[in-house]
Amino acid sequence: MRRAHRRGPSSRWRSFLSQHASTIWACDFFCVQTITFRTLYVFFVIHHASRQVLHVHVTAHPTAAWTAQQIAECCGWDCQPPRFLVHDRDSCYAASFDRRVRNLGITRARTSFRSPRAYAIAERWVRSVRTECLDHVFIFNERHLQKVLAEYVGYFNRWRHTVRLDNVRPAHGRQTRLTEAIKLERSSGYPCSGASITFISGPHDRRVQFLRPTGGTDHRP
Repeated sequence: MRRAHRRGPSSRWRSFLSQHASTIWACDFFCVQTITFRTLYVFFVIHHASRQVLHVHVTAHPTAAWTAQQIAECCGWDCQPPRFLVHDRDSCYAASFDRRVRNLGITRARTSFRSPRAYAIAERWVRSVRTECLDHVFIFNERHLQKVLAEYVGYFNRWRHTVRLDNVRPAHGRQTRLTEAIKLERSSGYPCSGASITFISGPHDRRVQFLRPTGGTDHRP
C-alpha cells in the first residue's frame, strides 16, 4: 500500500492557485450518515478566491452524468464559468463529466492521489460544515439534509467572516447564487427528493444562527 503524501503542495501548484485564484472553482464530495445509517453524498462547488459556496446538492447515488449536470447547473445565466476546475481523481469525474466540462470551456486540474492539501479550501469548508452544523443535527433523509445545508450555506456566504480574507464575508458585495428547486416542492406539496436549494441575496436576508466558526475567533458583524 502506498503511503499518503506528507508534504504540502509543490511550489508550482501553489503558484498556480495564487495566480489564477479568481478563475478557479473547486468541487468535491463528502458523506453524511442519516439517523437510519443510510449514506448520502454531498457535492459542492466553491470559489477559490472568495470562498463562496456556489452550489450544493445531495444524492444517494452519485454518477459521472449526475456530477456533470451539477456543474452545468452551477454555470447558469448569472454565473460565468470558471477557467479552471480543481477536483480529485474520483470515479465520478469520468468521461461524461470530462465532455460536459470541456463543452463549457472549463479546463480541469486534477490533484495528485491522496493529496487533500492540494485543494485545502474545499477540505476546510467540509470541516466547517461538519463541526458547526452537521455534527449537531440528526439527519433523517435526503430532503432534510438538503434543507439543512441550504441554511448553512446561506449563513456561510452572507454572515460568516473568514479570517484568511481579512474577516470579509465570502459573498460580501456580491450576488449570491445557489440553485433553488425547493420552491417546486413548496408550490406542489409533493416531496422533491434531491432538489438543490438556492439562496439569493436581498435587502431583507434572514440571519441564521450556527455554532462559532472553527479554527479562529468568532467574528460576527
